[in-house]
Amino acid sequence: MLRRKFLAASFGTMASAMAPASIQCNGQLFTGAALAFGTTVSVSVVHDDQRQAVAAIRDALDQATRIDRLMSIYNPASQVFQLNRDGVLEQPDPHLLLVLRQAHALSELTRGAFDITVQPLWQAYRAAADQSALPTPQQRRRAKLRMGWRRLAFSSERVSLGKPGAAITLNGLAQGYAADLAMAAVHARGIEHALLDTGEFSAHGNNGAQHPWTLGLLHPRDADALAAVIRPGARCVATSGDYASTFTPDFSHHHIFDPATGDSPTELASVTVVAPTALLADGLSTAFMVMGARKAHALAKTLPAVDLMTINKRGVVWRSPAFPTAA
Repeated sequence: MLRRKFLAASFGTMASAMAPASIQCNGQLFTGAALAFGTTVSVSVVHDDQRQAVAAIRDALDQATRIDRLMSIYNPASQVFQLNRDGVLEQPDPHLLLVLRQAHALSELTRGAFDITVQPLWQAYRAAADQSALPTPQQRRRAKLRMGWRRLAFSSERVSLGKPGAAITLNGLAQGYAADLAMAAVHARGIEHALLDTGEFSAHGNNGAQHPWTLGLLHPRDADALAAVIRPGARCVATSGDYASTFTPDFSHHHIFDPATGDSPTELASVTVVAPTALLADGLSTAFMVMGARKAHALAKTLPAVDLMTINKRGVVWRSPAFPTAA
């Protein structure tokens, strides 16, 4: 699930990767990490009670790893894996249902630019890449015939993909939802100052030095440069780009697909979304990549507390007026 290149610069330096569920303390700043979503997820909290801080971090990491186990497309024990294998799923988990409802709402909002049923396209590109090739137009057409977010049916009793060979991916939502649940777990322990990184970021309060959490956004074409430094406040951040998982060296074919064309969108190199929830930021960052800059910025204007930064393939940067760039 290597969807994003994102740098957490929350307290001046990048946090080092730690062993699963490890916790470290630096004064009143406590950090912990675990493996989930194919990467390292981390939790940083500021609190004067070590016992509560450690408990909050463990609770948050438990939430993140739980969502990974539930929604992974690779783990045979996950409900999403079982749904893709069988075409139907009985007695879906309430968390899965909530994310499916959000996916449906985003598909309606974006007129299909966001579509969790694009997994057959990923499978076609992955199979072709194993032969150092791209899918043929015929292979893309066959994959598109298995897609369609309107065919996906779900209720508290059953989920159905609606067509043989169909499959979903929640890679554009699961990490954001995990960040939201993890932050709720931290708040439940009475902790106000926290930064969570599940691949999407959720920030509240400050970093222990009475300064707001600060995030550096890597440039989509220069891994040693920052495109922006931001202070999201009590909002969440997600970045999608054409560089994290590519099928061609020129970034023209990558892991994000336009459901209408069966290929990767052509305009943007990256999109960063700041939104009230990580689930929303996660989904919108993918949808906006597909929609392109003009439509993305127009839609963002209609959504409360949503800001974005787009960078196109020529390097042109466009920020919404309230995008929280650090001074």
